[in-house]
Amino acid sequence: MQDRKLKTLTGVVVSDSGDKSVKVAIDYKVKHPRYGKYVKRRMKIGVHDEQNQSGVGDLVEIAQCRPHSKSKSWRLLKIVQKAVRV
Repeated sequence: MQDRKLKTLTGVVVSDSGDKSVKVAIDYKVKHPRYGKYVKRRMKIGVHDEQNQSGVGDLVEIAQCRPHSKSKSWRLLKIVQKAVRV
């Protein structure tokens, strides 16, 4: 098997309502083609969370993997920072 580099991203969990599933928001900025101003964009990615260990507000690192379902092609690698619960 090849030792290939995983495509990883870091984002914030915005939903954990499904079993073994979370939604992670990836925020980034892109330059507008005409005006040159930077505009905020957001991707929401379905992520497979095997142990249901992440919660809303957690900062997580995710990696691309084979499709687990129609909407999940990413898996949870680690929780970088847990959210503060009030």
